[in-house]
Amino acid sequence: MAKMNGNTSDRVLNTIIGPGCQIKGDLSLDGGLRIDGTVEGNVKAGGPMTVGSEGKIIAPKIDVRSATIGGYVEGDITAPEKLHLEPSAHIVGNIITKVLVIEEGAKFQGNSKIPE
Repeated sequence: MAKMNGNTSDRVLNTIIGPGCQIKGDLSLDGGLRIDGTVEGNVKAGGPMTVGSEGKIIAPKIDVRSATIGGYVEGDITAPEKLHLEPSAHIVGNIITKVLVIEEGAKFQGNSKIPE
């Protein structure tokens, strides 16, 4: 297991979907997640999620604590703490997050909303 920023268990990166790996179906876990392969299905993670530049998610719903995205994501994202879109990110869907960072070059097609 790799420790992410912070000391709590919800900051632990405990699942990695590597390049060339493809998952079809819903994915649910307590800790953090890194995706460098493809996931087709809902994603729910109690910790942070990172989608690498070659990573891809096609899901109706993505529910994570926070996220850094450098790949392609199609679906609605809820990340209560923070969502960071890197220059290589391509998002098609709606976003709900407290903090949204969009770097130059990132593509975002959808709506964003700050939770109440």
